[in-house]
Amino acid sequence: MIRSRSTAAFNTIIALVLALAAGSALAGTTGTEFQTMYTTLLNWATGFLGKSIAIAAFILGAGIGIARSSPIPALVGVVFALFMVYVPTIIDSIMTAVI
Repeated sequence: MIRSRSTAAFNTIIALVLALAAGSALAGTTGTEFQTMYTTLLNWATGFLGKSIAIAAFILGAGIGIARSSPIPALVGVVFALFMVYVPTIIDSIMTAVI
């Protein structure tokens, strides 16, 4: 019985030390060496490259939809285009949230 109390006390002390030593979660605000890569990829996704990929996905989906006589592939192209517009903003919001 004495061992279990000392083990519980030790675990409590370790947990307390780790909780006090923990810092803020800064996943999206550090690592400035990757800033240029992030900016380049974000500009590609939200710029003319991203718009071109979204339009190409819709055209390809529309073509497949015409061949299969189904509107579903065209809708997949539209959904892909919406993801190209909104996902970079969502990811940026998630990664820069400070806990």
